[in-house]
Amino acid sequence: MAGHSHWANIAAKKGVADKKRGKLFGKLSRAIIVAAQHGGGDPVMNLALRYAIDKARKASMPKDNIDRAVKKGCGELSGENFEELVYEGYGSAGVAVLCDILTENRNRTAGEVRKIFEVHGGNLGSTGCVAWMFERKGLFLVPCENVEEDELFEIALEAGADDVAANGDVYEVTCSVEAFQQVADVFEQKQIPTNLAEISRIPETTVDLDVEDGKKVLKLMEALEDHEDVQSVTANFNIPDEIMAEVMAE
Repeated sequence: MAGHSHWANIAAKKGVADKKRGKLFGKLSRAIIVAAQHGGGDPVMNLALRYAIDKARKASMPKDNIDRAVKKGCGELSGENFEELVYEGYGSAGVAVLCDILTENRNRTAGEVRKIFEVHGGNLGSTGCVAWMFERKGLFLVPCENVEEDELFEIALEAGADDVAANGDVYEVTCSVEAFQQVADVFEQKQIPTNLAEISRIPETTVDLDVEDGKKVLKLMEALEDHEDVQSVTANFNIPDEIMAEVMAE
């Protein structure tokens, strides 16, 4: 889990989401549109839509934007048709990277994403080259300062989570994709705040990075996150605590 939670915490500290708030709302709108297209406009009946709307609300996306995206997905308003893709590749030191994509032009997106990999010392790979290294799971990052580990462990497991593990200043709570919404609802009821709550791809193994490769991989991750068609980026890197400060210095 280190790779994903590392990036989630780093992104939060560097203010990555705040820097691209306009792009973030665009990405969240796409996710809502696609969810509504696939399962209808009722979030009670369409869990994917409910998840997308909850994520948009947590990012302080205006209600009008959310409603407009739902209507586009249901065909009540005109809008683009987005295609769901997963791009796979490698960063420095052989780090495996997965990008979840929503695009209306796969040829344009493929070329742009390939260029980002190349500029930052990596390369875009073929379908299936790294996906086997990851497992889809629900992932929550809970700040340690907000709850005791024993209390969180009891609440999370009763809600259907698989595991709770301390990692630096956060607890990582993982669950199956099917249990994600139930765990999220219980955390909300119990008023347990989260730094991250999403269905993610968890790496089964990680690659420890030194300072040089760590800087290269973080720049690659930021560049991919900044692309408007990239919904999320996951990688299997780990930057040991003793060199994290030096990596973050830039």
